[in-house]
Amino acid sequence: MKKLLLYLSFFILTFQIGCTKDSEFLNRKPTDVIDPDDVWTDNNLVLSVLADFYDRYPDFQRIDRWWEYTNFEEAFPSAAGDYWRIQNTDWAYDWWSSWDYGFVRDLNMFISKGSETTTLEEADRERFLAEARFVRASLYFDLVKKMGGVPLILEELTYDFSGDPTYLQHARAKEHEIYDFVISEMEAIKDKLPTTGTQTRASWGAALALEARAALYAGSIAKYGATTPQVSLPGGEVGIPASMANDYYQKALTAAQAIITSGRYSLYQKKDVLWENFASLFTDKSNNPEVIFAKDYLLKTNRIHGFTLQNQPRTSAEEQQGGRTNPALNLAQEFELLNNTFAPFATTDIAGNDIYYTNIKDIFAGRDARLEGTIMLPGTQFKGVTTDIWAGWLLPNNSIVTGDQFGQIKSNVLPGNNGSVQVVGKDGPIDALEFGAQTGFFIRKYMDNNIGSGRIGTQSDVWWIRYRYAEVLLNAAEAAFELNQPGVAAGYMNQVRARAGLTTPLTAGQITFDRIVHERKVELAFEDHILWDKKRWRIAHLVWNGENMNTTTVTQNIGSATKPQTMVFGLWAYKYHNPGNANHNKYVFRVVKPSRVSQAHRFRLGNYYSLINDGIRSNNPKIVRQPNQ
Repeated sequence: MKKLLLYLSFFILTFQIGCTKDSEFLNRKPTDVIDPDDVWTDNNLVLSVLADFYDRYPDFQRIDRWWEYTNFEEAFPSAAGDYWRIQNTDWAYDWWSSWDYGFVRDLNMFISKGSETTTLEEADRERFLAEARFVRASLYFDLVKKMGGVPLILEELTYDFSGDPTYLQHARAKEHEIYDFVISEMEAIKDKLPTTGTQTRASWGAALALEARAALYAGSIAKYGATTPQVSLPGGEVGIPASMANDYYQKALTAAQAIITSGRYSLYQKKDVLWENFASLFTDKSNNPEVIFAKDYLLKTNRIHGFTLQNQPRTSAEEQQGGRTNPALNLAQEFELLNNTFAPFATTDIAGNDIYYTNIKDIFAGRDARLEGTIMLPGTQFKGVTTDIWAGWLLPNNSIVTGDQFGQIKSNVLPGNNGSVQVVGKDGPIDALEFGAQTGFFIRKYMDNNIGSGRIGTQSDVWWIRYRYAEVLLNAAEAAFELNQPGVAAGYMNQVRARAGLTTPLTAGQITFDRIVHERKVELAFEDHILWDKKRWRIAHLVWNGENMNTTTVTQNIGSATKPQTMVFGLWAYKYHNPGNANHNKYVFRVVKPSRVSQAHRFRLGNYYSLINDGIRSNNPKIVRQPNQ
């Protein structure tokens, strides 16, 4: 009887659905999407769309994509599937291409509908529109720094099905016109955004920070583009006239100084231990005065990322994985001595003899605190556990006893010792063995100290910071330097350096282009600046020039903006075994090139602007080809 009733009910339901008029069925509104005409009727609907826009905000290097940190000389990819990143000679022309006009269309539609509505409170409507314009300008900034001039489309384009789509085809704008748009948009919306209370949505500070960065990029392309005249197009789609440089630098300085003098942001200064203070800047989401704009994550909503899981040391790992991003010696040695000088780590004395260190950390002493705040060094701690990074035992005859497994124990391998002994660190380094410290280092920046952050089932909700106050100070310093105001530049730069323990101020005369480049490298490492900075200064083809390096050249000319950095190197510690000798059980160090580093990176002139593929140009013949491709 129950089955009969069930079948009868199903029949009646099917009959009712079958009798529904086609027009009624087809006109039903879907429940999983929002009709554009309905969005601007309710604040919550507007916020849901804005949340999607923020989620689509463009980044290149970011903590949910650890491998992007290993494309250049910042780090080595200690994962076998990513070794190819340090084995390719050339970067493909489309490596960092972008052409997201679907996102442009969505933003234009949203802004158009919002400009027409009268439903919401005016203050709410203005803020929402300003936020969308901020994201749209950020998208165009991302496009211009990758592609140069692109079609500047600010209205929703709709095809009329006439068979002739040519009216939808837009030519590329001049490169400077895209930068001008970004700058003018920020000026137009900044005062419509809140000045306090938000770090994960657009704000007054975020708008000015974007304006300062964009203007600085445009100024440096205008100035330094003169050194690569072949990287340009006759129509201005690529390249900015040198005569425009100072105006852009002044706009960058003005925008940055507006943030600085407002007093609304400051450098993070919560902890007394300098390196710990710097590391905490990136993980502390509670009243952090330095963060201007960030992409947030949240454990309770399962909005998480695996950066700590993927990069934790094995000694403190909560899962049997980690260690993928190994900072390079190339970067580590850039952190200068506290007397404001550059020097490689002291592995040998003036006569070429090994230097013996009682403690494994001693070789790193007396340096910029940002070194340990950015990089986990041998002998430092993570989650209360000391890293165990050493490559083996060095014997008096210069032979080495080591292993091929993390923390391996061997018997009867050391002269005068017939027992079992550990022959390599639990964190490595072991050449070509993935997930260990193959350069002798692990990354610290953005690593989450909370229990569970290294577990597959928990992971981390540390945020990704896109704009912070220290960068604003460095942007102001660079702009002031380029405007022949070295004293002003020194003042801003010294604030950033003092936090790192570099308490002897640089003088106006010591501010040089090399200093500008260096300071950004050590302050902003692993923050998605290295590629764009070298491109805008037109030094990428000099730094990544395709020439092989060796263990001597890597330690030379530290602090030079144009020093070739084509291959990633490491620094390995060894324990010295020589019972009865004063140096027994002390540490010596060797500069090494991991065996998987087999090719030198080469940045070609065609890499300055990314590929616009044939499909795009075929669909729109008005799109001119990039130079040198």
